[in-house]
Amino acid sequence: MNADAQKRAAAARAVEFVRPGMRLGLGTGSTAKHFVDLVGERVRAGLDVVAVPTSEATRAQAVQCGIPLTTLDETPALDLTVDGADEIGPDLALIKGGGGALLREKIVAAASARMIVIADESKWVEALGRFPLPIEVAPFGFGATEKAVHKVISALQQPGPLALRCAKDGHAFVTDGGHWIIDAALGRIDDPRAMAHALAAVPGVMEHGLFVDLAQMAIISGPERVRIVER
Repeated sequence: MNADAQKRAAAARAVEFVRPGMRLGLGTGSTAKHFVDLVGERVRAGLDVVAVPTSEATRAQAVQCGIPLTTLDETPALDLTVDGADEIGPDLALIKGGGGALLREKIVAAASARMIVIADESKWVEALGRFPLPIEVAPFGFGATEKAVHKVISALQQPGPLALRCAKDGHAFVTDGGHWIIDAALGRIDDPRAMAHALAAVPGVMEHGLFVDLAQMAIISGPERVRIVER
């Protein structure tokens, strides 16, 4: 299987955990997109679920698939969220946010009784950090926030370059929440839990892409098999 086929295989395995009447969180990204498609097929065949999307892109896809939608205001507790990841560590700590939806993704995951992360095997790593860590920040006071982010990273480990994410037009990439993203190229994150707490305390940081103690299961698809890792 190529990478896209592996992603779909992981999504198909995750759909098996969806039960009638569930309140679902729908992730964002190329792997989660397969899950939304497959849930849509089940809904059109009669499956009764309601879902909260983690981005405007996922919302549009879910509407096209005919999946009934709700909000966390209307449905503040979810049964299951299924989402992809940019990196998955052995303890199921994640780096997410390559697609720019990390804030909503984390809010939805935290509101769920269970989170399943789905990915092709290239996302499974021995240590997080090869993928640049997304840090969502307020545009106001960006320079001061960037300086503070560099300071807290430096207190924990060797810092890497910080880059403001840009859109195709060359301007700052803007998230669905109206924020900007700093991508921190760290190479390796020595202590993801400590890094998560330190970044969360920086004024101006709206959220970061370290998802620690949120995923209970990872479904990893390789060329020959799909395996499940549980925490």
